[in-house]
Amino acid sequence: MGTLVAPDRSHQRVLVIEDDATIGHHLEAGLRGNGYTPAWSRTGTSALAEAARTRYDAVLLDLGLPDTDGLDVARALRARFPNLLIVILTARTEDIDIIAGLDAGADDYLVKPFTLTVLLARLRAHLRRHTGTSSAAPGPVRLGDLVLDTTARRCTLRDSEVLLRPKEFDLLAVLARHPGEAVSRETLMAQVWDENWFGSTKTLDVTMAALRRRLAHASDALPGPCTLPEITTLRGHGYRLER
Repeated sequence: MGTLVAPDRSHQRVLVIEDDATIGHHLEAGLRGNGYTPAWSRTGTSALAEAARTRYDAVLLDLGLPDTDGLDVARALRARFPNLLIVILTARTEDIDIIAGLDAGADDYLVKPFTLTVLLARLRAHLRRHTGTSSAAPGPVRLGDLVLDTTARRCTLRDSEVLLRPKEFDLLAVLARHPGEAVSRETLMAQVWDENWFGSTKTLDVTMAALRRRLAHASDALPGPCTLPEITTLRGHGYRLER
């Protein structure tokens, strides 16, 4: 049997934002030992400065920072780096806190305490989604005044571009590939996040709510009537994008 060679992730940079010295050292060492190039900031201010200096593929963000709330850091990072992967690490276990983190722009969250194995699995899954490309990308999909071009990753409404976050775009793309069909929550989680997803599906609900808001705001901003396909919630099953 041949020797297994670990994948080379040395080009993937991960910024750890964590004020706890023990956790920070553990994360930095674990990431480096698994082929990533990590950097560690203990405050939100230093983290934002570091993110401005160096391009990062992912951020691991603690919410309980000494100088600012982690949610504000997440919002600032998302505003400046729309495609950056942000994973929140939090000791806050209430649903409202988790939803607030996702709504602030995070792609995922892990509740402390967590194992390094689980964190690395989540990181691999998300980075695979962020960097993966389709070998047979379909042409643009038109539904009323909405046009979705998955090759260019552009969403337009009556020729006006609708700016979507990466997961919002991916979610709309899956639904647009099956207009008029019911798409289960499990299918959406597998295709938008990861086929081996084992966390809460609350991230799907938050992303869907944000997608609906962005489409509605884009429609309201246009003069005159606009034909925008509706996303119907199928309770107990999933969603359907109406033709």
